[in-house]
Amino acid sequence: MEQENELIQARHRKLNELLERGINPYAQNFKAEFSSAEVLESFEEYSENETIVTLTGRIISIREHGKACFGHLKDGQGKIQFYLNVNGIGEEVFEIFKLLDIGDIIGIKGTVFQTRRGEITVNLQDYVILSKSLRPLPEKWHGLKDVELRYRHRYLDLIVNEEVKETFITRSKIIQGIRDILNEQGFLEVETPMMSTVAGGASARPFRTYHNALDVNLFLRIATELHLKRLLVGGMDKVYELGKVFRNEGISTVHNPEFTSLEVYQTYADYEDMMELTEQIIAGLCQRIFGKLTITYNQKEYDMTPPWSRKTMIEVVKEYTGVDFAQIEDKHQARKEAEALGMELNADDSWGNILAQLFEEYCEEKLEGPVFIKDYPVEVSPLAQTNSRDPRFTNRFEAFVAGNEIANAFSELNDPLDQRRRFEAQLEKREAGDEEAHMMDEDFLMSLEYGMPPAGGLGIGVDRLVMLLTGSTSIRDVILFPTLRPRE
Repeated sequence: MEQENELIQARHRKLNELLERGINPYAQNFKAEFSSAEVLESFEEYSENETIVTLTGRIISIREHGKACFGHLKDGQGKIQFYLNVNGIGEEVFEIFKLLDIGDIIGIKGTVFQTRRGEITVNLQDYVILSKSLRPLPEKWHGLKDVELRYRHRYLDLIVNEEVKETFITRSKIIQGIRDILNEQGFLEVETPMMSTVAGGASARPFRTYHNALDVNLFLRIATELHLKRLLVGGMDKVYELGKVFRNEGISTVHNPEFTSLEVYQTYADYEDMMELTEQIIAGLCQRIFGKLTITYNQKEYDMTPPWSRKTMIEVVKEYTGVDFAQIEDKHQARKEAEALGMELNADDSWGNILAQLFEEYCEEKLEGPVFIKDYPVEVSPLAQTNSRDPRFTNRFEAFVAGNEIANAFSELNDPLDQRRRFEAQLEKREAGDEEAHMMDEDFLMSLEYGMPPAGGLGIGVDRLVMLLTGSTSIRDVILFPTLRPRE
């Protein structure tokens, strides 16, 4: 820390000397007409024609050799070497350059040549100081390794770890690719409120806030589902929203309280159609961004080529626990089997609750996939349509890859009376202390009473999808500014 303070003080002294010389160390009068990548690619042409190139970027290395100096400039496209000497640039200007440090942002102007070692280099005719850096870059440019510091100071992480920047470039391509795929299929992107008097559409604990002018309590949205379904009632047939949702829950490698969600709704479709759409989106992204349908995650290769495997929850629970719920008809027997495996259950857990808990505890992490797990119990799917073959289940699926859930979808419940009964059951859970149970949304129920067409809905956690496609093992690696505990 003491050494860092000394370096900072030295930079402040250089800043003051620049000001005393009448030099603005934060100038804004330089425009770059070239990028490092462009100069490197077209070197032969620029060298032969003695083209004057102008670039801007951050100094990432400086090597002084008496009355000459080499360095590297990093811009948004890469890095390039530059060179200046007293004879070419003048003694006064050269001396001013000695007041610059690694981390400073400058604009340079000059011709290009190739050194004896074959490195393409800009021979400086002039330069402009655009931003004097008052703090040294971490670890003398050898990389920021401290994970906590990387997340807290993402700007430094982006400067010194090039692969981090590439991850977020890929994230941007993924989000744009999602939009392109859906728009090409005739879906309309919409925006719905981030604050509402009712937090619905998912089982989660919401964040609370207060609106002074209206004198009402509001919740940050935990999902976009109920507002998007209102649009189906209003006659919009194919809609989607890409946006932030907020859940007041724990933080882990796969959970961040603020995250990006994609929700898609299509009238006259069902959960089978949503399976196909999920395949189209994810396989389409792989092809568009990487040019292939295979990805590598945690050193394992996954083939995203459709169609993906489809299994029921009962089949998977039997596969990984040996318990066959197809042969279990009541909750008492289900409880006995679950407790024999070591599960701790609540007194009021139903047959469907126990099945879902066994699946979550013993099966999810083992699902390599890509695989669709379908037919979820009605108790854990309050917004999904009941399965006509077996009313204990709903027409719902979740998609898993590498043990992580990346999509959740169902045939939407459009029966207002059934929906009210399910909300009432959820309300009983809330009153019993379950803060994640659904709230009663009377306005949404009213919209269903006007008639909502049969529809399929799909939700994809965009951050988890980016993790999968970039090979990242923590959600914090794909969110630019993840939620962190404040420093004391």
